[in-house]
Amino acid sequence: MTAESTVPSPGAQPRDHGFHPLSVLPPRGRAAGFPFPARRPRSRPDSPLPLLLCDASAAAVGALALAEHRPVLMALLIAASLLLHPRSPRRVDGVLDELPAVCGRITVSWLGLGALVAAYSPQAALSARTLALGIATQAAAGCAGRALVHWERRAGLLRRPRAALVVGPADTAQRVAAAVLRNPRCGVRPVGVVADHPDGTGGLPVLTTGAEVQRALIQNAVRDILVVHPSARMRQAPLLRALSESGCAVWELDADSPSHEALELLAGFSCRRLRLGSGLRDSAGKRALDVVVSGALLLAVSPLLLVCAAVLRLTDGPGVVFRQERIGKDGRPFTLLKFRTHRPVDAHEAATRWSVAGQRDMPWFCRFLRRTSLDELLQLWNVFRGDMSLVGPRPERPYFVSQFSQTYPGYAARHRMRTGITGLAQINGLRGDTSIEDRARFDNAYIDNWSLWQDICILLRTAASLVRPTGS
Repeated sequence: MTAESTVPSPGAQPRDHGFHPLSVLPPRGRAAGFPFPARRPRSRPDSPLPLLLCDASAAAVGALALAEHRPVLMALLIAASLLLHPRSPRRVDGVLDELPAVCGRITVSWLGLGALVAAYSPQAALSARTLALGIATQAAAGCAGRALVHWERRAGLLRRPRAALVVGPADTAQRVAAAVLRNPRCGVRPVGVVADHPDGTGGLPVLTTGAEVQRALIQNAVRDILVVHPSARMRQAPLLRALSESGCAVWELDADSPSHEALELLAGFSCRRLRLGSGLRDSAGKRALDVVVSGALLLAVSPLLLVCAAVLRLTDGPGVVFRQERIGKDGRPFTLLKFRTHRPVDAHEAATRWSVAGQRDMPWFCRFLRRTSLDELLQLWNVFRGDMSLVGPRPERPYFVSQFSQTYPGYAARHRMRTGITGLAQINGLRGDTSIEDRARFDNAYIDNWSLWQDICILLRTAASLVRPTGS
């Protein structure tokens, strides 16, 4: 568990302009000052159905090599072919790219079928000639069908290439756009460059304002975004998230050096898909993990909670539980629960003052609760109810959310996901007197790259850090 922050560093302290209610998340279709159209359906990947039909038909043709055309063996062969349907993580341009995989799984299907027949009906075992004929027939039929599907898809991309915007420094973006335009077979047609400043060298139009990007997005039905420089990914993070939310596929290209991590090639450039936006951030798996773990922990630590409540009541008087409004997912407020370790002077101080973990006149048990993060245990109930998650950006009060959202780029985007008890920022030391800008960057990186395994790793690292409490 992590604790609340103390007084932020001078570089992180926002200017106090008074409390101004602010919508934490921009209305749908707007993000970080960029006006975009309402969300459109995302670009659909190529349907696997045509290739599945090719595989099933090829298996049926190959089954003609079986003696007496036994229907049961034919059905088993077709089922095995579909179950072993190759699923490549990268796009293939033709049947030659997948020939080893296709022939390999056809061979496995036939050998498996032969072993099954020999085991259960030795007198009807398939001969080597039958196996070889079946493998050759199915491989030829399957490759012919797949070649036809890939040819039709390539022809479709040539007829209707996907419009794209290139994001990055103007000179690099123009160079990449020109290379992509020289390779129409890739099926992408750049229609504009998004940069901070035009380079004046000609080429595609350079878009420097949100209004220009919006106009190009609508007029050209843009479906792909090509990010061609690492600095653009950081500088244009709010823009890229907004484009992803509007239904565009965002790709990062290595314009100057090849990458061994790339899954695809675009006009000779290594590229990878960036998963931005909300996506499936509150998946059933994440919620199930929250319910199971928080429920189990509540049962396990209930005696400890009772002891803490009793000692706090005896040492510091009534009012054991502290309730405070915080901002959660999509800007919705909720009531956060903690053990009370400090008595605010009034409601205004409670809403607008950072926590005072280092205050010397704090009772000894309150200091102990903060130092060990035991005051945060009641938030397990917030997780069990669904107000929070075990892992996510830490929630903050409306006053500070308003200030930080105006001061730090990307802060409001943290609220795309349920807030959490711990998070990527906290396990990287961003707690206490640390930069708000750094926290927002880590929180958005966590959301953009979310996985259930990452949540488990963060929980394990948080648990390990509890044996070395550093204070709140």
